[in-house]
Amino acid sequence: MMIGAEQILTLMAAYILPFARLSGFLMTLSVIGSRNFSARFRLLFALSITILIVPILPETQPVQLFSAQSSILVIEQTLIGVVLGFVSRLLLETFVVGAQIIAMQSGLGFASLVDPANGNSVPALGQFFLMLCTLLFLVMDGHSLMIRLVVESFRTIPIDSEQSIWTMFIQIVYWTKWVFAVALVMALASIASLLIVNISFGVMTRAAPQINVFAVGFPLTMVSGLILVWVTLAYFLPHFEGQLARSTSLICSMIGTEC
Repeated sequence: MMIGAEQILTLMAAYILPFARLSGFLMTLSVIGSRNFSARFRLLFALSITILIVPILPETQPVQLFSAQSSILVIEQTLIGVVLGFVSRLLLETFVVGAQIIAMQSGLGFASLVDPANGNSVPALGQFFLMLCTLLFLVMDGHSLMIRLVVESFRTIPIDSEQSIWTMFIQIVYWTKWVFAVALVMALASIASLLIVNISFGVMTRAAPQINVFAVGFPLTMVSGLILVWVTLAYFLPHFEGQLARSTSLICSMIGTEC
C-alpha cells in the first residue's frame, strides 16, 4: 500500500486542528492551566485527548496543512479553546474578589501572599478562598465536566463551522457581571457587620474622646473580620455550587448544547 505525502498532510491536519482547540483550552483551564503544571504536561495531556477523540469526531472538509486557510483555522480553534477555558478561571476568581472585599474592609488585606498559580500578590484571605475553590472544583469533578464540554463542542461547533468567535467573547463580557454580583453577595454580611462595628467605635470616640480609637479599633476590627469569615464559611458551598452551575450554563450556551 502506497501512502503519499498528500495523505500524510491531510491526516496531520485532521489532528492539528482539534489539538489547537484543546491546547488553548488547557492553557486557560483552572488548576491545570496554572503555573503549578508545566507546559510539557499540558502539551502531552492535550495530545492524548486529541488522539482519543479524533476518530469519533464528525467528518469535516479536508484542509491543506500549509496554507493560509489552515493558519486561520488554527488561530480560530485556539481562541475557541481559550474562551471556553477562561470561563473556569472566572469561576475561581469570583471568590478571590469576594475575599479581597472582605480583607479590605476588615484590615486583613495587610497580610499578603504570592499566589503560586498566577504569580501575583494577593491577600492571605484571598489565597485561602482560592484553595477552598480549587479543592471544591476538583472534588465536584469540575475539571472533568469542563473537558467533557469542550469535547462536546466539536460536535456542535465543528472545525469548519462558521461560528463567530466574537459572539462568544460578548457572552463572556455580559456574564462577567455575575463575578462581581456573587462576590458582593458573599461579602455583604461581613461588610454590614463591620460597618456596625465601625459605627460603634465612632460612638465610643464621641462618648470618651480620651480613648485612642486607632490603638483599640484596628485590632478589634481584624478580630471581628476573622470571626465573620469563620461564621460565613457555612454559606461558601452554596455560593460555589450556584456559580459553577452558571458557568456551566454559559459554556453550554456558547457551544450551543443543552446541559
